[in-house]
This record gives sequence, C-alpha cells and structure tokens, in this order.
Amino acid sequence: MANEHVGMVGPGRMGYAMLKHLIKKGFPVTVTDINPENVKRAEAAGAKSVPGAAALGKACGFVIIAVGFDDEALSVALGTNGLLSAMKPGGVIAVCSTVAPETVQRIEAEAAKSGVDVLDAPICRGGWAADEGSLLALFGAKDEVVKRARPIFSAFSSDIVHVGSVGHGQVAKTMNNMLLWVNGIALMEAGRLAESTGIKLPKLREALLMSSGNSAALEDWDMITFTWALKDMQIVSKMADSKNITMPIAGAIKEMVKDGKAMKQSGRAPDWTGNGKK
Repeated sequence: MANEHVGMVGPGRMGYAMLKHLIKKGFPVTVTDINPENVKRAEAAGAKSVPGAAALGKACGFVIIAVGFDDEALSVALGTNGLLSAMKPGGVIAVCSTVAPETVQRIEAEAAKSGVDVLDAPICRGGWAADEGSLLALFGAKDEVVKRARPIFSAFSSDIVHVGSVGHGQVAKTMNNMLLWVNGIALMEAGRLAESTGIKLPKLREALLMSSGNSAALEDWDMITFTWALKDMQIVSKMADSKNITMPIAGAIKEMVKDGKAMKQSGRAPDWTGNGKK
C-alpha cells in the first residue's frame, strides 16, 4: 500500500527533522511556512511546497500542524485560508504543537462539520530525539484515526501512546512538561546550594543519577534550555483556573522558569555535567 501524502505546516526545528524521516521512509511530503528559509530547506530535503494552508489542505489528506502557539494553530486550521477551507471529507489534521486542550477540541469541533478528523498528537523528548527519530507521540483521537496515523508517526517516533480522546494528548504533554520544569527549577536550587559547599557537581550528579534524586531533567541537563517553559506553565495555569483547582507549586514554577531561562542563557546556571553548558 502506497504511503500517504503528508502535509506539514511549519517545517521549523522539529518539523524539519520529522519531515526528513518521513521522506526517508518513502512518504511524499508537501510543506508550507511563513518563513521562506524553512520552505527552501524542506525542498532541499526532498519535500514539495505550496503557498499556504488552504493549498496544503487541498493537496494532502493528512496534515501535520507543527507551529509554536495556540493562535497560530487556530489560524492555520480555522482561518479564512486555513486547512478546513479546502480539506476534503475523510482528511486528518494532526496537531503536534503543544497547545491548550481546549484549542485542539475547538479545532475538532469545527473539523467535524467538514467531515475531517483531528489527531491530538503533541510530541516529547525534544530536538535531539527528532533528529534521531526517537520522539514520543501522545495520541488523543478515535481508534480509527490512531490506526491511520501510526505508520506516519512511526517514521519519526520510537514510541506512541494513545492516551484518550482529542484533548487528552495535550493533557498528557502538559503534565509531562509541568513535571519537567518542576525538576528543572529544583536542579537550579539544589545546584546552587551544593556548589556553596565546594562539592563538585558532576560527581554529585553521578551519585544522584543512581539514586532517588534522578530525573530526566538531570539526565539531559545540557540540552534543557527553558525556552518553552513559560508557555508550558501558562497552559497549566489556564487549565487549573478553568477547573478552579488551586496549584501553588505550579504557580511558583511559572514565575521561576523566567529566571531559569535567563540563567541558562547567561551561563549562570549550575554546571551539573562539567561540560561548561550551564
């Protein structure tokens, strides 16, 4: 059976790595992006391009949205010249962006009017995993949509977990990211305290990696930038407010990731690995 023609909106850092794996696996890929350099790079990798989301929706029955923010995902899917203005019934829109659960649910509600399905499919593990083709995809969708999407996402994901219906993929990603940033901020504080005693952080890290103090944040410290941390924690806050749930730890972390990002960028973060990448 021929591989499905895959469309992609936003072949940036993550999307570009994903499309390279898709092309390597024999999937025809067509892209669109407001950044012409991203389009040129995708074309050089073997993808075709079209001038906008509507043209992409017309050309492809399965489209991945890989933009950065909620308003961008909504515009791409629901805008005047968005995907749904041209996609045929039976198509699938896969939202790989990290957005609020209600955002993908809103897209699903509108898509259903056109006979188009939505796959809630945020991805985890970051750029290095995208390069290696070892991403984790968190699926929220109907069983038949998940079945259709698995061969496509398996091109760049080593693990796929179907966690529930549309919206639940984003819930899973948000909880994952919340715990990542809780651990990231804790490592900032623990590292500063430990450094004040004169202990060598790389030796301490060696011990912690074998103990209950281990975490993915500690394992991948050099690759953690806090770039998207504030956005992630804002989604947590929005979800908590909508359910009237008190989350004081999450509220504190939302504020503290601002300093975490600044410290990482300025080289003032604790050097847990000894590689000079703080």
